[in-house]
Amino acid sequence: MFKQIEEILVSIDNLVWGVPLIVLILLAGIFLTIRLKGLQITQLPKALKFMVKNEEGGTGEVTSFGALCTALSATIGTGNIVGVATAIVAGGPGALFWMWIAAFFGMATKYAEGVLAIKYRVIDNDGHVLGGPFYYIQNGMGMKWKWLAKLFAFFGVGVGLLGIGTFTQVNGITSAVKDFFDPNNAHTIRIFETDYSISVIIAGIILTICVALVLIGGIQRISTVSQIIVPFMAIFYVVSCLIIVALNIKEVPSAIATILKSAFGFDAVAGGVLGSILISMQKGIARGIFSNEAGLGSAPIAAAAAQTKEPARQGLVSMTGTFIDTIIICTLTGLCIVLTNSYNIGLEGVSVTTNAFKQGLPFNGTVSSFILMICLVFFAFTTILGWNYYSERCLEYLTHTNQKIVKTYRWIYILAVFTGPFMTVSAVWTIADIFNALMAIPNLIALFALSHVVVAETKSYLNKLKTN
Repeated sequence: MFKQIEEILVSIDNLVWGVPLIVLILLAGIFLTIRLKGLQITQLPKALKFMVKNEEGGTGEVTSFGALCTALSATIGTGNIVGVATAIVAGGPGALFWMWIAAFFGMATKYAEGVLAIKYRVIDNDGHVLGGPFYYIQNGMGMKWKWLAKLFAFFGVGVGLLGIGTFTQVNGITSAVKDFFDPNNAHTIRIFETDYSISVIIAGIILTICVALVLIGGIQRISTVSQIIVPFMAIFYVVSCLIIVALNIKEVPSAIATILKSAFGFDAVAGGVLGSILISMQKGIARGIFSNEAGLGSAPIAAAAAQTKEPARQGLVSMTGTFIDTIIICTLTGLCIVLTNSYNIGLEGVSVTTNAFKQGLPFNGTVSSFILMICLVFFAFTTILGWNYYSERCLEYLTHTNQKIVKTYRWIYILAVFTGPFMTVSAVWTIADIFNALMAIPNLIALFALSHVVVAETKSYLNKLKTN
């Protein structure tokens, strides 16, 4: 019976995360790019400047940079390390090129989400901010669409609690710790007739305590921790990758050529060119969307809390999240994998990136593995924090900001983190994946419906900048 249910869930997952949704998300990015006249190119320098320069006199709970870091805490995760490797192994090096394409158009999508998040957010008398797709659907499209807003919020709670925010990230952390400290399962404890490595149990307990200490402090503490961990770990990881690239600098042109040839099927055997291109496109675009979350509707929940009075300004800041996540971090991961030829030697998942670090860094294998483990642990940790914030805001919308329910949910979320290392039911992860896909549909409908608002806000803001 359970096996049949799991098979049904997998079929639903394959359906909702199939080609139609991926194409729809990509089309939304293309549509917005055309309507905004390539804003992700023309305004990128300004966006990068605004990213680190907070606006004065804005209303909100956290700085623009804090809101960006909160959003990045949820998007920069194991996908940047493991997901890129999976895409390249399955779709060839060309998958990285299609990730760039997804990111390029995704920047326009993320910009629009940021604009609408500020435009239609709600701020209470005590300064508490609530915003995101549920409010720009309700207030932008009209009350008759409130059911769609509630649907988005319901799926958001499910994604946060059932997997992407908890079980999958916790499993990623404890597995990384175990693979480094106890790869052979030499030190175990028997719990519920199953042997668990002591390293997994210790890591799980420490992680739960750390998560609880941050989450109890609410958005301000999540933002504060994210502003410290996210930039530090991103820079640490980027520097590690740049060392590999620098040591193989002569092979970089060849690696880029390999990526482009693979993307357009030039390295495929006769007759398999089209199939090679399609696989590379599907794996690369899908992984790009998974990584930067443009179009899914999660990032605007964090953007709504920013201390700003200009929707377009926050849209530009939000746009940099996709640039950092995919154009910089995923690209460096992919380059390291291609430069060290780690993608076609029979390895899968994190083992691919681990091999790239072992082969590319000028340290012994143990040190290189430790560096990658630390990056995985902290990236996954911040994802747990970011998704708690997203799911709490969705719950606030559903319960009319009933803080008793929200606080109860927070403790349930912490409990889910604690049980995460012992959860091996793939059905739970499949359900979370389905909810994640279903979140995107109401958000995409709103982006198409309110694109004229985004365009109007953009024109008004850019004209204001010219006159100042």
